[in-house]
Amino acid sequence: MKSIVLLGSTGSIGTQTLDVIAAYPEKFKVKALVCARNIHLMKEQADRFRPEVVAVEDVRAAKALRGLVKIPVLEGRSGVMQVAAMSADITLNALVGIDGLEPTLAAIAAGNDIALANKETLVTGGRLVMKAAADKGVNMLPVDSEHSAIWQCLNGDKECSEIILTASGGAFRGYTREMLENVTAAQALKHPTWDMGVKVTIDSATLMNKGFEVIEAMHLFDMPADRIKVLIHRQSIVHSMVKFSDGSILAQLSYPDMKLPIQVALNYPDRGDVQFSPLDLTAEPLTFERPDTKVFPCLKIAVECARAGGAAPVILNAADEVLVDYFYRGLIKFYDVPYYIYKAVDNLAGADFDFSPEAIRDMDARCRSYLKGCLPGR
Repeated sequence: MKSIVLLGSTGSIGTQTLDVIAAYPEKFKVKALVCARNIHLMKEQADRFRPEVVAVEDVRAAKALRGLVKIPVLEGRSGVMQVAAMSADITLNALVGIDGLEPTLAAIAAGNDIALANKETLVTGGRLVMKAAADKGVNMLPVDSEHSAIWQCLNGDKECSEIILTASGGAFRGYTREMLENVTAAQALKHPTWDMGVKVTIDSATLMNKGFEVIEAMHLFDMPADRIKVLIHRQSIVHSMVKFSDGSILAQLSYPDMKLPIQVALNYPDRGDVQFSPLDLTAEPLTFERPDTKVFPCLKIAVECARAGGAAPVILNAADEVLVDYFYRGLIKFYDVPYYIYKAVDNLAGADFDFSPEAIRDMDARCRSYLKGCLPGR
């Protein structure tokens, strides 16, 4: 049986990962679980999957959980890192934000294959993480549906000429700039196809999520940003495509169900045999269009940061986390998000940067401090 350490077990990806594990009771064993604070769901998961240990980042919540379960409960950031460093066949990282970076590095150091659903690991530390994985000889198994699609299409072949990422377009696809001036976070959270958390859903509405995926693809597939294209695909059936030197294109198709790419990652190098969402190719036509980066400038900013490298992607990620929170709380408007990201990158990107975890964290903190000093309603 494969042993699985699951970081972020109570979130959307985490709960779907446990659905996949439950579908293969003879193949996967949960070794450890980590969550932020949702101890009621964590108790249910611990009772059902019987891990050796769990960790809860919120210290008070961890103490409360100890009275509810009969297994060791670690607490705080140190508890999360202790679980992340446990030896296992696969560590699936579904944590949210830059806090997922160090656990990924700890799991790589333990020699575990990494099933990665934490974008920020590669957006902020892609160069560092991919080198660590190569040095340790561990597999980086993408869980994002787009990167899983690319990985499946390549099937070990690195000689592609272009990667084509597809995007649903988010809640505001088809909107004009004038229509977007006064949209609210509540509107942004009405995603047409995917059920995701607040941060990713708002990033989808601004197209920043797709910009982050460009940076992820650069590192996962060793591909320059100029050879990674984005197409709006409203049906979310084609999850991404790979173009080869002879002009042929391979695509991976499925209904928008995250259990499918999770299943692919956990079963590697084999394929699973559970059809979670069988696809009917006759159900609807498939359409593609180019994104409008004048209406949705966050995608263009992210690609520019990808090309610039250095500290720029770290600043991009930190600024976006701060600004999405401000937009969600109604303190800024939709177009304030790209405006202040540009401002942060312009002011901070020239600093010396050595790609170490400490440098990443320092730049992340500097960006957050800078933005909070110039944003309204602080």
